[in-house]
Amino acid sequence: MGLNTNTWNRIRYTIYLPVYDLVADRIFRKYRRRSIKLLKAKPGDRILIVGAGTGLDLPYLQGYGQLTAIDLTPGMISRLRQRAEKLHLPVQALVMDGQQLAFADSSFDAVLLHLILAVVPEPVACLKEVERVLKPGGTVMVFDKFLAEGQAPSGLRRLLNQLTGTLFSDINRRIGDIVSHTSLQIELNEPAALGGMFRLIYLRKPV
Repeated sequence: MGLNTNTWNRIRYTIYLPVYDLVADRIFRKYRRRSIKLLKAKPGDRILIVGAGTGLDLPYLQGYGQLTAIDLTPGMISRLRQRAEKLHLPVQALVMDGQQLAFADSSFDAVLLHLILAVVPEPVACLKEVERVLKPGGTVMVFDKFLAEGQAPSGLRRLLNQLTGTLFSDINRRIGDIVSHTSLQIELNEPAALGGMFRLIYLRKPV
């Protein structure tokens, strides 16, 4: 799976910081916008953004007054705070590990997981933490790259994953496998970027 630890992720995303917006915004802008639309959050909802990066989701969250954004990399959070200030958007921005959320149970109405479940070392731990801090009936939108359900990675893809897992993210994870460790229910799973390699997934926590 390549090198994938919190320490390495913090280092590499600090290195990527000068060019991060050029890549992550231009390619994925319309999918971020659609994901937030599908989340169907209310203006007064408490919304958590896990792996928020430089805050590229924030332009599509104007009008929401209770936003919390976390990221493992301090430089990313610094950029996010600057973006929030320019947008006049109140955001609680914190350096935090998405696999160990420092929030009480049932703290949030909705959660965004954009380009994070394929990056963190332990995606199941991350999603279980999201489940814990989500209120019953709360919703989650995931935007990330996943194998199709039932698809086995080819030998070439497994080999390539050694490189992508070190430099960018894992390309061989399945959303169904990750969600199966939680009570969250998949209510939507639609193809997005790169011919469906990236997916938009809507999850709900049972009441």
